[in-house]
Amino acid sequence: MRALILGTSGGIGGAIRDTLLARGGEVIGLSRSGDGLDLTDDATLAGHAARLEAQPFDLILNATGALVIDGVEPEKSLDAVDPQAMARQFALNATGVALAIRHFAPLLARDRHAVFASLSARVGSIGDNRLGGWVAYRAAKAAQNQIIRTAAIEWKRRNRHSIVVALHPGTVETPLTAKYAARHPTITPERSAEALLSVIEGLTPEDTGSFWDWKGERVPW
Repeated sequence: MRALILGTSGGIGGAIRDTLLARGGEVIGLSRSGDGLDLTDDATLAGHAARLEAQPFDLILNATGALVIDGVEPEKSLDAVDPQAMARQFALNATGVALAIRHFAPLLARDRHAVFASLSARVGSIGDNRLGGWVAYRAAKAAQNQIIRTAAIEWKRRNRHSIVVALHPGTVETPLTAKYAARHPTITPERSAEALLSVIEGLTPEDTGSFWDWKGERVPW
């Protein structure tokens, strides 16, 4: 498998890279800290994509994202919504994903099974929302899910082998979740990586435009 992982400096992205390498895969990893990858900067994405056009990828996985941006914690109620903080959430967790698909999905292989997957979050599911709160993060992830769904329709026309999906990686033991994971069962990045790759390997073109969790179960939009 030839894979491109966006966000390899994070716990999940790094674990997926390492798992694929251990299996003998060819992996190119990009990160903000190591390569200047910035999903909020269209020109940055275009530059990276242009340098990778020579050979197609079997898997492109976006593992970027943030729950806390510029120190702003998730809101407990609508009273705490800050418009600038919400805009930053959308810029990274929604608009950034649309730009990543725009620039990197053309690099998917056209003659075989090829997947563009993006790490979303169960809290972005409108149908599964029973607790409220976390308004900006939930809304940005819900917007990402709609972007994934819309992109899947377009890419099915452009590349009949392509599969575009959103994935929920579980509550993974990373710095992103450390402060909020006490009430939820957690899994290691390595276990999440193995599980997500198993889900990806089992996808067919009929699954494009869907939302899956790490256990291989569909998540309601």
